[in-house]
Amino acid sequence: MKGYIHVYTGNGKGKTTSAFGLSLRAVGAGKKVFFAQFVKGKTYSEIEAVQKFLPDITIKQYGLGCFIEKNPTPADINAAGEGLKEVSSVIRSGKYDMVVLDEANIAVYFKLFSLSDLIEVIQNKAKATEIIITGRYAPKELIEIADLVTEMKEIKHYYNKGVEARKGIEY
Repeated sequence: MKGYIHVYTGNGKGKTTSAFGLSLRAVGAGKKVFFAQFVKGKTYSEIEAVQKFLPDITIKQYGLGCFIEKNPTPADINAAGEGLKEVSSVIRSGKYDMVVLDEANIAVYFKLFSLSDLIEVIQNKAKATEIIITGRYAPKELIEIADLVTEMKEIKHYYNKGVEARKGIEY
């Protein structure tokens, strides 16, 4: 069976949530999932749920927090680079049926690692491994090599009216 490359991008809400939903479906079908989170380094509600109920999903975070609004530090760059090395090994191994690279597009956008390094990692995947890449600002080159691309487009969001992120809904 051939594994495909998915990209979930855009400025709308739901990219990571979609990747978790697909991971849930995969586990329900008896598959093993590796969920790598770049940029993120906090415990979110979905991580707590997965760790309680889904032992077939391995989650690793390669972020030191969340710096979406600021410049990355050398430590942020190092953490993401080390994460990409580990994920490269995971993707090549064939041990996991699905590998999610959550916020990898953001990591490229903030120059935590290069687009060429990311593309090299996913092009050297085990044949049957399904790859899911999330995050705003998906580069054109990544969209071109992907087999499936979904753009989440914000039409309206209560955040713009001052509603802060709510536990269990946004995090």
